Amino acid sequence: MWSLRFISAQALVSHPQMVQHSLGGVAHNIYPLLFKASYLLEQPEVVRALLEHWPLEEFRLGALLGPSTEHPGDLRDRACRACLEACVRGLADHVLRVKGRRRLRLADLTGIRDVQVQQCPCGRALGRWGRTELLARVCCELQAEHHAAWSPVEVLADLFVTGGNFEMVVQALGPPGHSPLRVRCISFRADSLGPSQLLQVLCLAGPSELRRLEVVHNVRLHAGHVQQLLAQVGFPRLVSLTLPAKAFDAPPASTPAPDGKDALLTSIARELSRMMQLTELSVAFSTLTGKIQNLLGPLRTPLRVLDLANCSLNHADMAFLADCIHAAHLEVLDLSGHSLLDLFPSSFFRLLGHAAPTLRALTLEECSITDRHVSTLILALSPCQRLRELRFLGNPLSARALKRLFAALCELPRLQCVEFPVPKDCYPEGSAYPQDELAMTKFDQQKYDVIAEDLRAVLLRNGRGDIQVSTPLFGSFDPDIQETSNELGAFLLQAFKTALEKFSRALKQME
Repeated sequence: MWSLRFISAQALVSHPQMVQHSLGGVAHNIYPLLFKASYLLEQPEVVRALLEHWPLEEFRLGALLGPSTEHPGDLRDRACRACLEACVRGLADHVLRVKGRRRLRLADLTGIRDVQVQQCPCGRALGRWGRTELLARVCCELQAEHHAAWSPVEVLADLFVTGGNFEMVVQALGPPGHSPLRVRCISFRADSLGPSQLLQVLCLAGPSELRRLEVVHNVRLHAGHVQQLLAQVGFPRLVSLTLPAKAFDAPPASTPAPDGKDALLTSIARELSRMMQLTELSVAFSTLTGKIQNLLGPLRTPLRVLDLANCSLNHADMAFLADCIHAAHLEVLDLSGHSLLDLFPSSFFRLLGHAAPTLRALTLEECSITDRHVSTLILALSPCQRLRELRFLGNPLSARALKRLFAALCELPRLQCVEFPVPKDCYPEGSAYPQDELAMTKFDQQKYDVIAEDLRAVLLRNGRGDIQVSTPLFGSFDPDIQETSNELGAFLLQAFKTALEKFSRALKQME
């Protein structure tokens, strides 16, 4: 329920010119209300004016848009392009206008959630990459003002850096002189960068403040690069680390140690153990056969989030996971790409048993789970009474087996989201698993619709209509990939061209 004060604020911001002319007489504690009301009604002129005249020492975007006693609505999933651009431009107006007389010391621009469907009136989003590019461009513009006497406003930001905005971000983070906006990076995502570029921009981004670091697949790192990055830069406050595919592969010129020990992995694990706040680790698509204990054993803090999808784990790895200190603290676990119920049934049972008190999200995609495994899977999942999300796409299960599984899932009281595979009944007989993208799309849509409706009926009969079920063929929506798809395409084309050139040179040498 909205308070009378918020309703009044909304009425005022409905008249932008009136607000801009009367801000001088507005009490300072009303500014947060006016900001949320103007964001809700998508009044960018008012948003910009409020930031220009902001009278408080702090501006925290996420907190201002979140639920409050005045207005319980949560606007943090509105990445409204018009309003976010107005925020940054208003911040620039603020430092240019009031200079030494301003009170604003800290502008926290984090807290926005990027979602697939925008609820703002314009429906136009400004994603993390766009927000990074905008902030960097404004910082570069302000650097040209050359007011060295300014005490800078600290700006907390989530940065997303790719080859397309790298130069501008580097300029914004490392100005030759003083700048009225000093960017401090709280979370950092890197895509389509070279190892040297990644190292350069991270050193400038303030690694001592960094909480989340995502280095995704199009940054080609090997174990030598990872060791250098962790050792040279240092991330004392890092909570979450995501590394790209093959990040633990040996450098091309290296030779295996005679004793079989992996010195680089040992060094990486030592650096990770120095991160006393690290609780989330994603190393999907890295070959870690027989190395999990060496990697995770030295960590001093239990992990809450662990992604080991497609890491080629063996019996020793799974046995360590099942009994290690991390198992009893896991909240999010991804073991996709491993034949868990065929190869490691007892270790998998123990792991879920130890994780059950905390586990809330489990992903088992392409784990070769078939109809004959359903009873075993049901038993393994039964202790997980806190489970909220279950994803098991890419497994060859029949409609009949899925019905049995869905009936059992109704017994998990907190389950909210299930992503299930297209039943194998919908594919031509003899279809191979795992499937490529082309084969994945060639199924009988009508038959799928009938089966999906039957599965929802199972939930309804058991009083669990609250569980949301879906079959996203190509995975969940990723706003970051959506935003940079054009740049990613260009990157892949260039990589393909480079590979062809190398192949051509090799052929000529053979001749």
